Amino acid sequence: MVEGEDGGRSERGDGGSLTRRSLLVGLGVAGGAGAMYAAMGVLGLAPDRQERDYTPPQRSDFALRGRAAAKVVILGAGVAGLAVAYELGKAGYDCTVLEARDRVGGRNLTLRGGDLLPELPDPLASSGGGGARQVRAQGTAGTREARTQEARTQEARFGEGVYFNAGPARIAQWMVTLDYCRELGVPIELFVNDNPSAYVFNRRMEAPVRARTARADMYGYISELLAKATNAGALDRRLTSGDKAALLDFLSGFGDIGGSYDYAGSDRRGLRVNPGIEEGVPLGAPPPLSEVLGYGLGRTIGFPLAYDQAMPMFQPVGGMDAIVTGLADAVGRDRIHTSTEVNKITNLADGVEIEHSGGSAIRADYCVAALPPHVLARIPGNLDARVVAALRSPQPVSAGKIGLEYRSRWWETDDRIYGGITETDLDISHIWYPSHDFHGRRGLLVGYYNLGADADAYGRLTHAERQKRAVTQGMKIHGEKYRTELVSSVSIDWRRQPHIEGGWAAWPSYEGGFGLLQRPAGRVYFAGDWLTHLVAWQAGALESARNVVAQLHERVIKDG
Repeated sequence: MVEGEDGGRSERGDGGSLTRRSLLVGLGVAGGAGAMYAAMGVLGLAPDRQERDYTPPQRSDFALRGRAAAKVVILGAGVAGLAVAYELGKAGYDCTVLEARDRVGGRNLTLRGGDLLPELPDPLASSGGGGARQVRAQGTAGTREARTQEARTQEARFGEGVYFNAGPARIAQWMVTLDYCRELGVPIELFVNDNPSAYVFNRRMEAPVRARTARADMYGYISELLAKATNAGALDRRLTSGDKAALLDFLSGFGDIGGSYDYAGSDRRGLRVNPGIEEGVPLGAPPPLSEVLGYGLGRTIGFPLAYDQAMPMFQPVGGMDAIVTGLADAVGRDRIHTSTEVNKITNLADGVEIEHSGGSAIRADYCVAALPPHVLARIPGNLDARVVAALRSPQPVSAGKIGLEYRSRWWETDDRIYGGITETDLDISHIWYPSHDFHGRRGLLVGYYNLGADADAYGRLTHAERQKRAVTQGMKIHGEKYRTELVSSVSIDWRRQPHIEGGWAAWPSYEGGFGLLQRPAGRVYFAGDWLTHLVAWQAGALESARNVVAQLHERVIKDG
């Protein structure tokens, strides 16, 4: 016998017939990995699904068995629903996608000039008074019950090339979302998630402080305190003499406190005049420790260190909706029916029936429901009561954003800020600076991105009132130009978005309902970021879609 490079047996047996290994190699060369994997399944050689990386279904999976792919109806043309249709389409499944809104994407929403943004009546108006429904800001008149009960629509009036990512806006480099960008040919660019040139501001501060300055002072004082405590013997029970020496050496560099261990500031704080022909001029001595502690830097320093927030991050070129555009084009626009609301879901013995607003009911072999759980729970049908209760468990999270378009990019020319985020404890929470079109003529800031009570408070205002309040708060950081350079704006309250009604859905506990909905209810499967531990990320929607596709395909192949 001849040994191969992998130590295996010869390609041919004693009688000259092909071995199983050589058959699989030949199939792999001729039909690709999908054909080889399907053949492995037929031969009982495929590894268990949970023990391998995701492998999309392929047409060869059915061709090798002489079967036809199933018909699947998918509810929701958000990222999860489109990804399910896209992955199943690779194997030839007959997919129909029903979407209640007039556009695909769901919470992946990019607004441009001419786009309309409808809003529902206030979803919290019947929940009682006070609390989240009250505007925290001074000068805001009452609760405006009558006015905020009405549905309303904004029109984006942005200039050419200006866009507002009203939903997701950044992607971590480890997320599967980037794999889909690569596969779909969606170009990406850097998203500046953390910029030391941005500001820190809270209500106790007299003026905003550059993030680099605030961090340098905090690191310096912490290093001084810890170094002096170490020298005084406060840590002798925890540290050997060698450990103490190593710690002091680290703190000297980390806080820039030198050998004296006294923090006196350094050029890490920034410079009053930048160097050129002449030497740079330092900012001067740092403020007292008590003032620096008052900056409230815990979240500001810690947030960009989080695994899902660490630099570098990315965004699609031209708007986040490039992802859903790529998915929808790959699925086939003729398979996606927008402005089609689902009215009833009925599990049948041999399939599923979906009644909808677009005409005759659709019958399919399987259904994948990729709607927000709190919306899905309200749709009539014959889903088990335990399933409906589980769907009601995740609670919608209030979230709001405003996009402020300016006639000039003054944050670049005046403040020297190129991307990044200013952190505040105001009700606007953040100001985001664009990470694209640097040195362009116009630009758009995210004037607030807030959650919870702050989002509810802004949501109850008219758009004009939201803009006024956001601009007033932003002027505390950027001054009069924050108002005078403004040309247009659009704001969104995700709780008031039709057929979505929340920024995302959060589980009070992952016990019980989360596990139940990982499995199908009869022939109905469930998908969405809310069914993962990546809630609120597109990556969660994509991971959930892959999980459902793998489960459904395995069932179809097994049952025939």
